[in-house]
Amino acid sequence: MKQVLSDEQVKAYHRDGYVIVRNFFSAQEIGKLYEVAIDDEQMRKNALDLNDKSGFKTKLSLWFTPGDDVYGLATRSERMIGGAAQLLDSDSPVCHFHSKLMQKEPKVGGAWEWHQDYGYWYKNQFMFPDQMLSVMLALTIANQENGCLQVIKGSHKLGRVNHGFSGEQVGADMIFVENALKTMDLVYVELNAGDALFFHANLLHRSAPNLSDYARWSLISCYNAQSNPAYNEKTFSYLTPVEVVSDSAILDAKDLVGLSENTDLLKKEDDPALKETGWEEEVETN
Repeated sequence: MKQVLSDEQVKAYHRDGYVIVRNFFSAQEIGKLYEVAIDDEQMRKNALDLNDKSGFKTKLSLWFTPGDDVYGLATRSERMIGGAAQLLDSDSPVCHFHSKLMQKEPKVGGAWEWHQDYGYWYKNQFMFPDQMLSVMLALTIANQENGCLQVIKGSHKLGRVNHGFSGEQVGADMIFVENALKTMDLVYVELNAGDALFFHANLLHRSAPNLSDYARWSLISCYNAQSNPAYNEKTFSYLTPVEVVSDSAILDAKDLVGLSENTDLLKKEDDPALKETGWEEEVETN
């Protein structure tokens, strides 16, 4: 696997919990991705609406097995897998846990409360958070006006923070978040279409509602090292090494398609993160 990230980018990820890679995908590639996404019937039919604590809705569609559709060609690309391999704390093959299309529509797109991805994935009983990460690929511009991601720099070093329910979402204990904000820097992750953000499973992050006049869409792919077991996960993509495709796959494809009817999309009632375990009542999320 070729080296995708520089030594300085790898060092920044381990120090800060994230690294931004500008122009990770070309404008032409992003144009093709977005064009398919906005007309994807399966994506639209299977989108989950998750209310934030203020009642605004955030829409996402989540699937596990990456296919030969346009999203699969992106998530299986050599640059995505090579970058993940450089950052995961394991020498075992990179596997695809899931991908999701985040759709924050103008004026109505809801917030994501403060959380760590491992705050969700802990309920799947993944063992090693250092062997998991996410890559957010911006399909549209993301800035403070349309509710871009906010991160607490270096917060991945805190370990897992307790999480409870905040609206229909899972949110981090706000007492701990407020202490983190007194100690570490808050960063607004402003991205142009085609920029990518690699971030650690324990990085505290949130996003505000989209009250602007334009949408904010992103593709987020979550990767797991094959050496990292999960004892409460019924799907198997997280243990299946990715079949890597060329970085030119999107531009080389004659026909680009969206999700098929056979795609293993997540249903809200099947998500372990949204099921009560008992400890959530002890967490202050407001």
